[in-house]
Amino acid sequence: MLSMTTTHRPDRTKGGTQRDFCGTQNETAGTQHVAAAEEMAAKLEDVPSVELITEVLRRAKCSSKPDKRIILVGPPGSGKGTQSPLIKDEYCLCHLATGDMLRAAVAAKTPLGIKAKEAMNKGELVSDDLVVGIIDEAMQKPSCQKGFILDGFPRTVVQAQKLDEMLARQGAKVDKVLNFAIDDAILEERITGRWIHPSSGRSYHTKFAPPKTPGVDDFSGEPLIQRKDDTAEVLKSRLEAFHIQTEPVIEYYSTNGLVVNLHAEKSPKEVTVEVQKSLS
Repeated sequence: MLSMTTTHRPDRTKGGTQRDFCGTQNETAGTQHVAAAEEMAAKLEDVPSVELITEVLRRAKCSSKPDKRIILVGPPGSGKGTQSPLIKDEYCLCHLATGDMLRAAVAAKTPLGIKAKEAMNKGELVSDDLVVGIIDEAMQKPSCQKGFILDGFPRTVVQAQKLDEMLARQGAKVDKVLNFAIDDAILEERITGRWIHPSSGRSYHTKFAPPKTPGVDDFSGEPLIQRKDDTAEVLKSRLEAFHIQTEPVIEYYSTNGLVVNLHAEKSPKEVTVEVQKSLS
């Protein structure tokens, strides 16, 4: 009976060696986990804490998405603003609008932002090199890890060349240029028919979404207004500038087989289908 209740005790020296070995393994594994955690933390250090969980989930969802660097080209009212957020969400890209980036760089008082502000204070145009530098800075954000959508740049062939040079230094390149092709007459009908209710932001269109009473908001009964940029005179000027400056950019990228011509006169859903086919 006594022998049945006696437990076997392993050799203390041997057991001690095993424990030491296992302890060393655990310490090594623990060190590796800590290093991995520190690396992850370093990569996320620029993300505000309140957005951290959202950013981690976004990265997990986006990890399998292919990298894409896309340029949107098209005249005002061609539908770039409608398709851009859809492309951004589908492919986990960041949206880079040069105007927004310039304002952000100036507000943050980055070295390039300070130089840009000096130029603007003098009434000068911000140089192409400065704009490309600000785009370069913006591309370092975690949200741009899988690539970007560039809207509003390049507007000239020189700007396109400088952008290509900057990307080449990073071992990257533009993947696709989506050209929102549409006839000027259709654009004029689209844009000059737009009216808004200033206080609420509700928008109407004389042909596609007219108010119940012409010139009057459906809910408040207050008068509608037309933005200055939506008048025929302003639109004509903007279209002339687009054709002179930006169409050569389309030709520049066409030589490399990067341009996809979208039928921007179609409905937004139909254009979305074309965009998805071109990027698949």
